[in-house]
Amino acid sequence: MSAASAGSNVERRFITTPLGRIHVATAGTGVPVLLLHQTPRSWDEYRDVLPLLGRDFRAIAMDTLGFGDSDRPAGDPSIELWAQGAFALLDALDVSRAAIVGHHTGAVIAVEMAASNPARVSALVLSACPFVDAARRARHEGMRVIDEVEARSDGAHLAELWARRQPFYPEGDVDLLQRFMIDALRAGEMAAEGHRVVNRYRMEDRLGHIRCPTLVIAPTGDPHVHPVAPKVAGAIEGSILRELSGGMVPLPDQMPEAFAGLISDFIAAQAAGN
Repeated sequence: MSAASAGSNVERRFITTPLGRIHVATAGTGVPVLLLHQTPRSWDEYRDVLPLLGRDFRAIAMDTLGFGDSDRPAGDPSIELWAQGAFALLDALDVSRAAIVGHHTGAVIAVEMAASNPARVSALVLSACPFVDAARRARHEGMRVIDEVEARSDGAHLAELWARRQPFYPEGDVDLLQRFMIDALRAGEMAAEGHRVVNRYRMEDRLGHIRCPTLVIAPTGDPHVHPVAPKVAGAIEGSILRELSGGMVPLPDQMPEAFAGLISDFIAAQAAGN
């Protein structure tokens, strides 16, 4: 069965939490697997992955607070707040323990979840995870982030945003860039701010607190994260590093079958060992 033909098995709804309403898409039953997207995407990043994982697991793709159709809570956004939102969602779904999968920003949120509440994370998959330390924070201080464009009345900023993202997407793949643009426009100012939130996070203080089985996925065509994947994996005791040849920034929706396959094999192996 292809991802497209299985798409009818995906259910979407809103879940009320103390931090606001969170939009989720779910598929399947069994071991819960929570999917966290990159900035400035939404659950749609996992649109083709959900039904694939739903064959064997209870796959849950959420819109991070402030993105997609989820509410934006009061206060300044932070990785810690977004992790609290993810736990609040799991609470509302009566999920006490789950495997957590994150891509780019989602991977950073997943790090915080595993570090702050290890009893609730059965396994961790960090896809295209940046390595945020003092050197990165200093390097990015005051720099323009990739999705930062100034709105203009003639709409030229939309073409500028497209052009800034295009080098990191498969050549000629209009569909993937359109999906990105839809989410970026919906995110508004958070499209840029989400990257700044990542760059403020003190990841070097958190990686050593991760105790669960961890898979680090390094897409070879992603210049932002592929070079630092060994640093991420090396900071987590017992983690496994896997490269995914040809994978780029939009890995989950670029290569859903390969992406879902790595996740399924890893989580199934952990479940079999427990």
